[in-house]
Amino acid sequence: MRRRATLTRTLVLAATVAAGVACGAPGPEVRFLSIATGGTGGVYYPYGGALARLLTQKLPNTQVTAEVTGASVDNLKLMQQGRADLAFTLADTLVEAVAGTGPFAGSGKVDARTVAVLYTNYTHLVARQGSGIARVADLKGKVVSTGAPGSGTELIADRLLQAAGLDPRQGITRHALGASESAGALKDGKVDAFFWSGGLPTPAIQDLASTPGLAIALVPQADLLPALEKAHGRDLYRVVALPGGSYRGIEAPTAVIGVINVLVASTRLEPELVQAIAQILFDFKADLVAAHPEARHLVRPTGPGAAPVPFHTGALWYYQSRGWR
Repeated sequence: MRRRATLTRTLVLAATVAAGVACGAPGPEVRFLSIATGGTGGVYYPYGGALARLLTQKLPNTQVTAEVTGASVDNLKLMQQGRADLAFTLADTLVEAVAGTGPFAGSGKVDARTVAVLYTNYTHLVARQGSGIARVADLKGKVVSTGAPGSGTELIADRLLQAAGLDPRQGITRHALGASESAGALKDGKVDAFFWSGGLPTPAIQDLASTPGLAIALVPQADLLPALEKAHGRDLYRVVALPGGSYRGIEAPTAVIGVINVLVASTRLEPELVQAIAQILFDFKADLVAAHPEARHLVRPTGPGAAPVPFHTGALWYYQSRGWR
């Protein structure tokens, strides 16, 4: 009962904020919010679509839409431009955005704050079995898709290539394709391998692995962690085991580079609204899991240090109401 009452009070506050009308106005106006997600072949889009539907149902006088994008880099640039209110992003991209470095050096710092830590992305490097590509360094001279322009995949692909001693621009023949397009290009023999940073399972890779007559391989990257840590710090990357059986024909686990995914909100959003969003996210987790299994990893963080950038004030209010000091 206490939890339900808290949610009711929070939603009333959020409704007042979302209405955006002065006292005495004839009636509430609908507020429109946008969630920047990713391509249709990954996890961000179905996860974000489910979140958009949930927020539309639970937030009074609010219509929320999930936008197809190039993913992390594009998402944060859209937020910077005022065209996205919430966004999915990888932690390494988020750190660059908040600092105004890397892909954001030209456009400047992004005022994004953490709402929730979502799940871990597995860095897939996919090739055909028998291709001779057994490690990232074997990509030298190959035709490789490094992910869609403006994606977190592109950023981690470039960093892994550099860690392996390859020039990301000159050491390979480079294509910039999303997950679905990359899978199609590998199937058609137009690329030798492709990078993809995503949750499990990634639908585009599931479909590729089920192609008759085609056997795929996942290339390990654990040997590159020391070089990544030296170049980018010890907090962003870790080695994770991509479980065997995640994709047809690959039964053994693969040691790959993992990076967390974060849901962020613009600092332009009012704390009361973000508090309500955070509470809905956790109280209705089962609805998100029904849309994509990666949502099962959503848990309340143990403290403010769990995220790569500070939490939004509204998110802090929510977590403090659940025991944070």
